[in-house]
Amino acid sequence: MSAPVILVTGADLAPQARALLSDYSLVFAGRTPTEEDIVALCRAQDPVGIIVRYSKVGDAAMAAAPSLKVIAKHGSGTDTIDKTAAAARGIQVLAAAGANAAAVAEHALALMLACAKSVATLDGRMRQGHWDKATHKSLELEGRTVGLVGLGAIGQRFARMAQAMGMRVIGFDPFAKEWPAFITRVEMEDIWRESDVISLHCPLTPDNARMVNAESLARCRQGVILINTARGGLVDEPALWAAVQSGKVFAAGLDSFSVEPMPADHIFLSEPRILLSPHIGGVTADAYVKMGVGAAENVLKVLAEAPMRRAF
Repeated sequence: MSAPVILVTGADLAPQARALLSDYSLVFAGRTPTEEDIVALCRAQDPVGIIVRYSKVGDAAMAAAPSLKVIAKHGSGTDTIDKTAAAARGIQVLAAAGANAAAVAEHALALMLACAKSVATLDGRMRQGHWDKATHKSLELEGRTVGLVGLGAIGQRFARMAQAMGMRVIGFDPFAKEWPAFITRVEMEDIWRESDVISLHCPLTPDNARMVNAESLARCRQGVILINTARGGLVDEPALWAAVQSGKVFAAGLDSFSVEPMPADHIFLSEPRILLSPHIGGVTADAYVKMGVGAAENVLKVLAEAPMRRAF
């Protein structure tokens, strides 16, 4: 009797997560699997579960795995999984909600501070031999307004950090189940109009794709800061670049992009006021374990409830 297969769309999984899945055969797709790679592995291995780290999992992959019962995200964002196709096939899709909340919220805070204090620019200037003490003035965040779009585990953690710094916190989230007293509930229009800093913490959906665009940026305060540690598809990238060029946006701190990895000729690479990181907000040693364990537990929960076909 051979153990049922769980496919991991990545090259590794935390030892704690692997231990939880010791009754299963783990198959790893490698560091940079393509959708075609995932389909081929599903066809060859017929997994009962998939843990999604990288690449997309679409209907073709699900069709190639007739025993598939559950797709678990190694993290919180499930936009790389075709949830409509999964629902049609009776496959459960689960996220490790909150597993990387501390990591991402801290990264958003780091990007906000780096933008406000011109950290990268000043570092570069000093390395070129300049001493800008007499000419440079950073932005002070105390007393300013930060507008949050999305108030799940990550957004609420970031909100507490901003509030502790003396910032006024406003938020928009029509689906939020909890609403801390220190966050003022507003409409989306108020986020654009009142915020000195806007930080995105919402999932990407067809309704909010490119919500940061030329029209919405035009409604923002002059010199607004934009932080995005959510999904790149929330931002119209050429519109943001143009707004930074014009000064409408003082600076932007981005951890996700429409196309990943970012193309070598991307317009953002030539603009020092747009600070970039390679979608690693949730990648810490601690979050790696928490996301892996959360994904493994989600897989086991579903498989414990579902009849399973074993190969002999």
